[in-house]
Amino acid sequence: MIYKSSLHAVTDLPVPIRLLHPDAIIPAYVHPGDAGADLCSTEAVSLAPGERRLVRTGIAVQIPDGYAGFVTPRSGLAHRLGLSVLNTPGTIDSGYRGELQVNLHNADPAEVVTLDKGDRIAQLIIVPVAHAKFSVVDALASSDRAEGGHGSTGLGSVAGADPKEQQ
Repeated sequence: MIYKSSLHAVTDLPVPIRLLHPDAIIPAYVHPGDAGADLCSTEAVSLAPGERRLVRTGIAVQIPDGYAGFVTPRSGLAHRLGLSVLNTPGTIDSGYRGELQVNLHNADPAEVVTLDKGDRIAQLIIVPVAHAKFSVVDALASSDRAEGGHGSTGLGSVAGADPKEQQ
């Protein structure tokens, strides 16, 4: 199946998967245009406020050479429960063949977060990657941003942006 977008066509990429646990669930996309396939837990877990834990998915994948997998939080869990993936994104290199485990963190200061076996706990996004060829130079090309970083552009609206044109 091919999904068309305004930027490019996205095709189904074959990714071999091993089910390591009888309750493992194959990652799935809920909607055709989704970037991430949902990863599910093979265990019920409770995380106290501030607690972090590796949660098992019961699967191992063989990501093709030239690609990487990124494990990212599910926005609904982050918004409703304060649950996130601690090392976002968790990077799955193409050579890794072990079980995917999700480093979940309960950021809620007061509430325990409880998840059932089979719950969707994170997303797996598979993207092409390039290997950079780094070369030492005496100077870098100039840019408008220069060395400004870490919030140097401020918090306000985009300068010169007309909200009517963005709709």
